[in-house]
Amino acid sequence: MADPFAQLKEALGDRYRFDRELGAGGMAVVFLARDLKHDRDVAIKVVRPELAALMGAERFLREVTIAAQLQHPHILTLIDSGEVRVEGESHPFLHYVMPRVQGETLREKLEREGKLSPAAAARILRDVLDALPHAHQAGFVHRDIKPENVMLAGRHAMVPAAGTVGPNSPRRPPAPR
Repeated sequence: MADPFAQLKEALGDRYRFDRELGAGGMAVVFLARDLKHDRDVAIKVVRPELAALMGAERFLREVTIAAQLQHPHILTLIDSGEVRVEGESHPFLHYVMPRVQGETLREKLEREGKLSPAAAARILRDVLDALPHAHQAGFVHRDIKPENVMLAGRHAMVPAAGTVGPNSPRRPPAPR
C-alpha cells in the first residue's frame, strides 16, 4: 500500500527530513522529523485530510497563528505551520511543527507504571494547571487535555499550544504588550 503522506513528505522535504510515525489518532498523524535548517528533531502533526475538509484551511491557519502567540514554560510552542496541496487529494494537508520533547506522554507513563505516586501526580497537575490559566488569560481555551497530550520531560509536564483555540477565542492574535 502506498504511503498516503509521501507527497506531503516530498513537498516539505526541503525543510524537514521525515523519520518515522510517532503516533496517530482520529484527528491527526504525528511524525518525527529533522528540521534541516536548525539541525534539530521536531514533531510534525498532520491533520487528516477529511478533518481538514471540515475545519477548513483558513480556520486552521488562523488558529495556529493565535496558538503560536502563547509563551509559557509548560506550553509546547509552535515552530511552523502550513498547508500543502498534493495531487489526488481534494483538500490540503494541514500541519504544524512543534519541538520534539525528549520524554514520554502521561499516557505512556501511566501504562508503564500503572499509577503515579501522589507527589508525581501533584507535580504534573501543578504544571498543567500553571499552563492552562496562562492560555485562558490570553483568551484561549484548550480543547484537548488528556494523558496522550501531556508531555513529560524530566520532572516537567507540558501541554501543546495547538488545541488551545476554542470557539470563544479572538479571531486574531492579541496585540503585543
